[in-house]
This record gives sequence, structure tokens and C-alpha cells, in this order.
Amino acid sequence: MSPLTCIIVDDELKSRENLRILLQDFCDDVAVMALCSNVAEATTALRQNQIDLVFLDIQMQRETGFDLFSKIDAVTFEVVFTTAHAEYAIKAFKFSALDYLLKPIDIAELNACIERAKQKKQQRVSSSGPDPRIEQFVMNLKNTHSQNYKLALPTSSGLIFVKVSDILYCEASSNYTILYFADGKKQLVTRTLKEYEDLLTDCDFYRIHNSYLVNMNCVKQYIRGEGGQIVLSNNTVLDVSKRKKEAFLRLFSK
Repeated sequence: MSPLTCIIVDDELKSRENLRILLQDFCDDVAVMALCSNVAEATTALRQNQIDLVFLDIQMQRETGFDLFSKIDAVTFEVVFTTAHAEYAIKAFKFSALDYLLKPIDIAELNACIERAKQKKQQRVSSSGPDPRIEQFVMNLKNTHSQNYKLALPTSSGLIFVKVSDILYCEASSNYTILYFADGKKQLVTRTLKEYEDLLTDCDFYRIHNSYLVNMNCVKQYIRGEGGQIVLSNNTVLDVSKRKKEAFLRLFSK
């Protein structure tokens, strides 16, 4: 396979050079085609080269990395955002299924990003206009309450976006997860329940059992027992494990 072609877009010279050196020294089959200090330079580089991957700084002096997408006709490349942003921004990246690297950049994480980009290069179909993952990321950043976030779900046919508050609960299914929604629909996704637990705990979700992660805003009743059971707003009844009971009741009584 031909080398993965990339450009680096960052307004800090040191950051551009550091990333170029890391790619050169530690990543196989990667060709850095241009170092760009702003969106205009990046636009020119994209027009002059066939680029597979863009390393894009979010916050630059007079613009943001998102301004790039209003300057080009089609997104024919993958994007890895480089950022020193606070944790809230990192959560938004994860909700939107976007790749990112925290500064200072870790070599292992950089290599993992490169491997994902190589896989996506083989799968990629050119799309017109901004990547929906990027549009959703920006919308998530603007939301002040994480229950209003939209979550990118990887399915066998691609990504779908759902509002967090519409999820009633998630159920483990081997290495997959089934999400159940307030409208009665359900969706099998190619992620583990542990991954959704890590992502949704700050959005008022709690893992009541090895098999279940529930939206606490949708719990309407607790039925006493050794572990007990909960009744959700759609009248679904789920078991609470004995070891999760005490922590659940503390959250439920708030």
C-alpha cells in the first residue's frame, strides 16, 4: 500500500515540527506533504496534493480548525484533531467518534491514530461537505448539558447519531451493546458496554448490573429485593445486582 499522506496544521512552529519529527521517526509508511500555520495554507496544500490525513489544531490565533471545512468542496481525508483543550472537549470528541491527540503527543497514541487512519483509507468513500462527525462535535461543544449531547453509534452500515436523553438503557451482548430508546426502537452497536459506561456515567447513567447501564432520569420505581429491580419509564423491569444496590439507591434518592 502507498504511504499515508498527511499535512500538519498548527499555528505554533514548535508543535508542527515536533509532530513532523514524531511521524518521521516512529511511524511507518507516512509521508508529511506540508506544514501549515493557518487555514489558508492548509487549503492550498489540500488542493495541490492528494491527502489522506490532516492533523488539525482546533484553536489557532485568529481562527479555528473548523474554518477549514468552509474553504473546501469535499472532505476526502481523515482528520485527527490535536488539542490541549480541557476535559469537556475530550468528552465531545468521544461522543462524536472523532480521533484526537492531546498535546504533548504520546507516541503510542499517535501510532494508534495512524493505524486507524490506514484502515479508514481503505474503506473511505469521498463525501461532499463537512464530515457529520465534525458538525456533531461542534454542536456538542455548544450544549451546556450532556443529556442534550448526540452520541455517534457505530453500526454495521455506518454511524448514526442519537440524543443521549432518548436512551433508556444499554444492554451488554458479548462484545457488542444493544441500546434501547424511548420510542421503542433498539440498536446493536459495535462497542462494549464498558465503553459506554465510561462515556455516559457523567450524563446521569449508572451501571446497575454487569448487563445493564441505565439512564437514571428514566427510572420511575425501585422494587426491593436482595439486589432489587428497577422499573423504567416504558415499564421495562431490570435487575439490580446486589453489589450495585447501595450505590444505586444513593443516586436514586437524590
